[in-house]
Amino acid sequence: MSETARNRLMLAIALIMAAIYLFPLYWMYVTSLKSGSEMFANPPSFWPSSAQWQTFAFVWESRNMSRYLWNSTVIAFGSVALIAVLGTGCAYVLARYRNVWVDVGLFLILMLQVLPASLMVTPIFVGFTQVGLLDYPRLAVILAIAAKSMPFFMVLVRATFMAVPMELEEAALVDGNSRVGAFFNIVLPLARNGILVSAILIFMQAFGEFVYSKSMIQDVSLQPASVGLNSFMGPNTSEWNNIMAYATMYVTPILAIFVLLQRRIVSGLTSGALK
Repeated sequence: MSETARNRLMLAIALIMAAIYLFPLYWMYVTSLKSGSEMFANPPSFWPSSAQWQTFAFVWESRNMSRYLWNSTVIAFGSVALIAVLGTGCAYVLARYRNVWVDVGLFLILMLQVLPASLMVTPIFVGFTQVGLLDYPRLAVILAIAAKSMPFFMVLVRATFMAVPMELEEAALVDGNSRVGAFFNIVLPLARNGILVSAILIFMQAFGEFVYSKSMIQDVSLQPASVGLNSFMGPNTSEWNNIMAYATMYVTPILAIFVLLQRRIVSGLTSGALK
């Protein structure tokens, strides 16, 4: 097979895989615009005959969606701030000080990343109850997300710090900077892209977090949008157009952020691949 034919074949496979992956997203948007009768038509239509735009306004007002999105934003920004402040320093230490104990610590960090939230939620819930953190449920969720997502952030940012030559720090030390000054004046500006990308990925994860929020936040006025979406579910659920309209308004801001920043995200993820 010639190189041109092989490239065309790979392109065709990539397009087919992308179509399969994106079809549920397309179906969510289409279903949100369908009427109740058209939604259950057989065979199904792939485009609404008459778009029901009023569904979005109805769901926004009836579900008080602005409150849910605000809570999701507060939890996401709080998680990112806490993880970025603590995780950046930890990642720098793991990148610069190499010995057997650092390698053991890195291994333990990676092991923490594989633990699912459903496994961690019970001991975290019990511990937070004993210290009274559940009296501040959004703070409790932020701390739980930070505990879960910190390893992911540290591994990504560590690779970024390892791509920054140590010679630059040594030159800064020779010029009279302290170790802390060299970090803030030299290393941190060079690693900002990787840190920013890692923070964006953490934000997207925290914005859609469900398990901790559902378990720890009982006050409806403090629940995020992921829990609000779950409130639609019941034994006789049939308002799928309303559910899809809610999901559309919930997902679209994150998709927009990803599309606008996709090049920066890719460059940040690969910044530590080569030295």
